[in-house]
Amino acid sequence: MNSALGIINFASNHTKVTGLQDYRSVGAISFLGRYRVIDFPISNFSNSGMENIHVYTRWKPRSLAEHLGTGRQYNINSKRGRLHLLFAEDELDSLYSNDISAYMDNIEVIENSCHDYVIVASSCMIFKQDFKELLDQHIESGADITLLYHSTDNAKEQFLTCQTLELNRQKGVLSITPNRGTAKNRQIFAGTYVMRRDLFIDMIKKAHNTSAMYSLMDWVNLMCNEMDIRGVAHRGYFGSITDFKSYYDTSMSLIDLKTARSLFDPDWPIYTRTSDSCPTQYLEGADVKASVISNGCRIEGTIDHSILSRGCIIKKGAVVKNCVILPDVVIGEDTVLENVVVDKHVRINHIKEVKGTPEHPGYVKRGDHL
Repeated sequence: MNSALGIINFASNHTKVTGLQDYRSVGAISFLGRYRVIDFPISNFSNSGMENIHVYTRWKPRSLAEHLGTGRQYNINSKRGRLHLLFAEDELDSLYSNDISAYMDNIEVIENSCHDYVIVASSCMIFKQDFKELLDQHIESGADITLLYHSTDNAKEQFLTCQTLELNRQKGVLSITPNRGTAKNRQIFAGTYVMRRDLFIDMIKKAHNTSAMYSLMDWVNLMCNEMDIRGVAHRGYFGSITDFKSYYDTSMSLIDLKTARSLFDPDWPIYTRTSDSCPTQYLEGADVKASVISNGCRIEGTIDHSILSRGCIIKKGAVVKNCVILPDVVIGEDTVLENVVVDKHVRINHIKEVKGTPEHPGYVKRGDHL
């Protein structure tokens, strides 16, 4: 797979993970206790044999940079490959802040690459995909561009902030349109493109010269009638982190062991930055069921269908149900949390009840004391 350069795009302007995104980019958001969202696309590239990966960011880069480090945790050979963090220079709220602008800011890095092909993946999608297999399909088809999509029969309730592919009978892409929740069956665009590197560079420059507000998706959509653009179906678990509700729903869905097994495969590991800490302590009175518990926690209360990240403390009599708890959170005695996402470093000692609903989960801001 040394013939392909991996590019991980930042979240689009339509992606708003309210609350969590105030403190870090979407790729740096904690997921399932021990991972970050960015770990999934990078692991897909690494497991596919790709060792030259560009990760783009434009918002609150510190958390992402600290997590990525040198990239050694992703099984990337430092002599042959590199994990390269690249930055967009436009401000987040600028009309010109898009991926085409970021690629133009770093065009020399892309042009100096020796790879024949480029695979662009999204930083806010959760799925497992062999990119070598996808590249082989692209080359065999003779298409100009290949787009990865996931078919769903629940598009009225899920993936409402995602894009969809309109396909003809030969899997040719007719257009890329928003999912407006008007139909059950849709082909959800996975934010993944495959094409030759020289075509990618040419498209970047043409799109930038045509309109400074064009994104890569806008330009590909515009080219659907002029190029051979084809869709390839993804199989297996697929989740999106495109708003706060989708983050909560995706996290909750993976508590189910059968669902999790469709994403996590011993032969396809999801790499992440490890943290050496003691095992979780289950003290007298602890009652934990149907939950994902990370290491370094101390539990005396009740945990039901929830996710606990590293270093959390759940004190005596506390009840945590249908919640996502990020690292280093303390839940005080006899406190009840239900349908809530609690950000890092929160202390809940004085308020005895914090509840949301499955349709509208609550959020406790990072570092708050309640």
